[in-house]
Amino acid sequence: MLDKLLKGKVQLIAYFIGLFLYLINLVVNLDVLNILAFILSGYSMIYEGLEDTIVNSYKAKRFKPNIHLLMAVGAFAAITIQEYGEAALLMIIFCGADLLEDYAESKSSKEITSLLTLNPTQARLLKDDGTVEIVETERLVIGDRVQVLNGDQIATDGIVVEGYSSIDQSAITGESIPVEVSVDSQVFGGTMNGNGTFIFEVLKLSNETVIAKIIEVVSQAQTNISKTATMIKKIEPIYVTIALLFAPIFYVLGLNVFNWSADVSYYRTMVYMIGVSPCALAATDIPATLSSISNLARSGVLFKGGAYLSNFADTKAIAFDKTGTLTRGKPTVTDVMFLGDHAHAINEYTNIIYAMEKNSNHPLANAITNHFDPSETIDLECENIIGVGLSSTYQDHHYVIAKPTYFDHVDESIVILKSTIENEGKTVVFFAVDGHIEAIIGIQDVPKESAKAILNYFAQENIETIMITGDAKITANAIAKQLGITQVKADVLPIDKADIISELKEQYGTISMVGDGVNDAPALVTADIGFAIGSGTDIAIEAADAVLMKNDLANIQYTHRISKKLRKIVLQNIVFAMSVVLFLITINIFSDVALSSAVLIHEGSTILVILNGLRMLKKL
Repeated sequence: MLDKLLKGKVQLIAYFIGLFLYLINLVVNLDVLNILAFILSGYSMIYEGLEDTIVNSYKAKRFKPNIHLLMAVGAFAAITIQEYGEAALLMIIFCGADLLEDYAESKSSKEITSLLTLNPTQARLLKDDGTVEIVETERLVIGDRVQVLNGDQIATDGIVVEGYSSIDQSAITGESIPVEVSVDSQVFGGTMNGNGTFIFEVLKLSNETVIAKIIEVVSQAQTNISKTATMIKKIEPIYVTIALLFAPIFYVLGLNVFNWSADVSYYRTMVYMIGVSPCALAATDIPATLSSISNLARSGVLFKGGAYLSNFADTKAIAFDKTGTLTRGKPTVTDVMFLGDHAHAINEYTNIIYAMEKNSNHPLANAITNHFDPSETIDLECENIIGVGLSSTYQDHHYVIAKPTYFDHVDESIVILKSTIENEGKTVVFFAVDGHIEAIIGIQDVPKESAKAILNYFAQENIETIMITGDAKITANAIAKQLGITQVKADVLPIDKADIISELKEQYGTISMVGDGVNDAPALVTADIGFAIGSGTDIAIEAADAVLMKNDLANIQYTHRISKKLRKIVLQNIVFAMSVVLFLITINIFSDVALSSAVLIHEGSTILVILNGLRMLKKL
């Protein structure tokens, strides 16, 4: 890595010295300065062209030249006719374009570098005798206990066994508000501890943590390129070979068909070699794609590679998991109806409901306590009615919070209210006093605020949206109705989700999938583009092609817009690059074109193509 860095710095210094010498020579006009400029600015490109051609040809057992070799031949040919300035200019502009392309790649790599700083290197291992030893995170094994002091970086994923603190988990979830942790809370490697201290038990090895998985995802983006870039790389050696083989034919045609002199034919053959080089074509895709990946990374969307980002523009349908993806993933109280003429008792009932539920560890209890705001604190002893609810006695009255099935005799009007709420996909519980139902509470995992907007966007784009869930049809259809989804796949087992994605691919073509859990992993793999919610499981993250770090569905809409713009820019680049090649070949045949002009036009088009791609760095 250090050798590569030093090599890059030496190359950059040599390039700018060569550029400086070329600019000086515009004033003093000394050929030796042009020759030095040619060598300093272009030595790396010439060496790379020769080395890659030799290595690739040896591996392929046939001649496989690259663009660098073609440009090197053109530059040396210019020197043979003493066009030193043109040779130097060719090297300076060509290598300058190459440096711009490296800049686009470095912008994408920067996101990986910043993530790598999140990977902790040391931990405070708590030994059996109570002493603490500073160890490398690689030495930690599952079951070890690790001490975390205020301001420490958490070494690996684990569960708190002692202590209390607040943790900055923005690196994992994208949320800026610190998360309170205590005994039995999960913590993630790479996150930062606040002012508290605690001890946690290691659940995962350092190379298996959520942050390690995310770093792996982003690293893959450097090697996974789009179909367009892959195609260009495949045809490049074929194109260059044909261009080199046609050079002597072009020279002969000049002598015998166009009646040019030997000097003119040779000169125009040099112009032909400059003009026909596919430098701009080679730069049409990768700089734009890497810039797009960098742009999305800053917005909290991490892609494994350019192929997935490019393909997202072709999406004809997108499937969403329900729980935790379209919905918040936790129950919320949506309806509270106090029955009868008991307005004077509502405050008292509210206090009792809160007091009963605060002693429960049931998920619905958290929803109820989060909703109700008691006016006074009451201490109650509650009995857990297993699988049904809670009961308690207070001031000679018996209170019950339970499922409707617990009650034998329910008034018809209450049954109607219950059915109305349940038909909206909500869970209903009754609150009863001395056997009389006094309140109905409706609870539901409600849609995320961003879900409606993203689904409307895809509808406008004529992209079909589908909900796939293991929930019952009533619940799934109720959420779908709220969000405007017309196609619902409910009561789906995890193993069947992948089969549904396969069926949708046959029906629509390119399919995307968004999910967050282990049960979504097979479907995420089967889809053409799989998006994992960053707060989901590491299995889902590993299976997906992209990760939404900030858990914001609006970023999928932004990603689709980026993907469409990327497709547009790549197409613009290809048309422009090939138009310049055709223009130079045509004008070279029918009129005199100075070699310097050909260099400026051709290499200038390469720079323009790269700069056009770098526009993808700008936020839309």
